[in-house]
Amino acid sequence: MAVMDFGGVKEEVVTREELPLTRAQAILKDEVVGVLGYGPQGQGQSLNLRDNGINVIIGQRKGGRGWSDAIGDGWVEGKTLFDKVEDVVERATIIEYLLSDAGQKEQWPIVSARLRKGQALCFSHGFSVVYKDQTHVIPPPTVDVVLVAPKGAGRTVRANFLAGSGINSSFAVQQDATGRARERVTALGIAIGSGYLFPTTFEKEVFSDLTGERGVLLGAIAGLMKAQYDTLRAMGHSPSEAFNETVEEATQSLYPLMGKNGVDWMIASCSTTAQRGALDWAKRFEAAVKPVMQELYESVRSGAETKRVLDTCSAADYRNRLEGELDEWRKSEMWKTGATVRALRPENWSKTAKK
Repeated sequence: MAVMDFGGVKEEVVTREELPLTRAQAILKDEVVGVLGYGPQGQGQSLNLRDNGINVIIGQRKGGRGWSDAIGDGWVEGKTLFDKVEDVVERATIIEYLLSDAGQKEQWPIVSARLRKGQALCFSHGFSVVYKDQTHVIPPPTVDVVLVAPKGAGRTVRANFLAGSGINSSFAVQQDATGRARERVTALGIAIGSGYLFPTTFEKEVFSDLTGERGVLLGAIAGLMKAQYDTLRAMGHSPSEAFNETVEEATQSLYPLMGKNGVDWMIASCSTTAQRGALDWAKRFEAAVKPVMQELYESVRSGAETKRVLDTCSAADYRNRLEGELDEWRKSEMWKTGATVRALRPENWSKTAKK
């Protein structure tokens, strides 16, 4: 692995220079990759693998959106697309277990009964294996147990691939039954379009991932935006002004600059007034939020978060309840305003004019 300096800390990573796609293709040339689940990750990863010349088959319940998406993407029923988990497990040499976390728990008895010596069981999340007391996902000792986890949504995995770039992924080997587990998982990571791969463990991946999505990636940012929007509205600002100052400027101007050049460059590129405000108030927000982040991490580590996920997502009425919760956001003034603001972006003018 290549040794890179990350903020003064040396880490070993796998890059495309040392493991080019041609090498990954050679490693996987005799493998059949069975992708279970055609949600965002299943769709993105399987299409990238197929485009990179890897032999891929799909397992997806018939009748739902995932099935229709798979048909639309060119997977052929009975040849590369199967509606029974067992059909894929029996045909594949590498199984990408990309069902939802609740779905993995539900389908595990079917999968585990058909696993055979020498197969590789690959996850994109450490959830099921780490919280085995809750999920009962305990792989047999005769299979490789590995993880490759793209650091982004499945749609980004696909979009970045089509744009000619990639998305960084972590990888881990939990169990090496064949002596080839690391070779298989790193080849798989490159073949799904990863920019580079960094090593982790199943435990570290799930702890950081669950904290991240509840924190800065989704939960915290949504709550922070709502708090600022509501404050501005309460002080007499219009919906348009409150949304533009809270969301639009962040997502369309500042965050892209931060992603491209770093937060220091972004702050340095703003007005002196904005610079001073950012530097002074960042420490206040850090001090206020850090105890919540620590509480969140402990909730993840203790298993309280995963228990709530499994209990909630496995309920028969979950889809209806989810729609109700999403509707609270969708129908709020803030995000109804957002829909109008997005429609007024210059790139959408022609679409708006046609209505």
